Amino acid sequence: MRAGAAAGLVHLAGVSGAEAHAGEPLAPHDLWTAWSLEPFVVAPVLLSALLYARGASRLRRAGAREYQPGSGRVRAFAAGWASLVVALVSPVDALGGVLFSGHMLQHEILMLLAAPLLVAGRPFVAFLWGLPAGWRRSAGPLLRSPAARRVWRGATLPLLAWSLHGVALWVWHIPRLFEATVTADLVHTFQHASFFVTAVIFWWALLEEKTGASGYGMACLYVFTTAVHSSILGALLTFAPTTWYSVYAPTAPVWGLTPLEDQQLGGLIMWVPAGIVYAASGLALFAAWIHAAPGPRSRRWSLATAEQPGRTQKR
Repeated sequence: MRAGAAAGLVHLAGVSGAEAHAGEPLAPHDLWTAWSLEPFVVAPVLLSALLYARGASRLRRAGAREYQPGSGRVRAFAAGWASLVVALVSPVDALGGVLFSGHMLQHEILMLLAAPLLVAGRPFVAFLWGLPAGWRRSAGPLLRSPAARRVWRGATLPLLAWSLHGVALWVWHIPRLFEATVTADLVHTFQHASFFVTAVIFWWALLEEKTGASGYGMACLYVFTTAVHSSILGALLTFAPTTWYSVYAPTAPVWGLTPLEDQQLGGLIMWVPAGIVYAASGLALFAAWIHAAPGPRSRRWSLATAEQPGRTQKR
């Protein structure tokens, strides 16, 4: 393996991939060999796919049509999982170590593609069914306990989820904190985790916790307000007369960009494509709000049926 390719193997923090050829910044011709093979990243990503596949298979045998191959849930999880691979394993991770715009692209993939798609795939039920029978029998009652339900319901209150996600977005773009993510692996890992976890909670609160027409209305409000404040941040980055993050000054020119142009590109990524995703989500929720009406309840596969996959749930 070439020295540049070996140096391009980066982990979740993405810092080591920013250097190639004995300390030189990662160059464009090395990008496509800069895949992350960090075990602490690859192992959980692979494990999540295996657990979901095993759980979905058991659910299908138990009669859950929602987890049939090609169903909306399975396709959503597969697309979300693929987005995780792109953000954390593909050369996008290494690009974030040398370009602010690459870093921004990675964050948007995590928050606007991976998180909502994984939520739409309803992974928690499948993960639990994918566990060995003994583990499932132990975990099921614990997760269904009143204390666990209260904690989860509290964490997924829409207003709290919206607030946490917004705070994470703005706080991590404070120049001193953002630059620390490029120079310190642990800080960068924590940044990624906070972005992804708050995004999952945000999208779960919007897509899964709403009840009735009023729930759809509030979900629309939270999506559109998130689009507004994230667009404001993107516009501030785009039109700033000076660079906010000097840490990219030595590496951006390697890619044919001045540090300010790199920042402007990153701001546009947050502003335009992200704004389109939020707007599309808000319009979809608005359409669902208009058409929201009580109807026959379909069988729901939840933690309540996790202990005995051979049994079907009564209507």
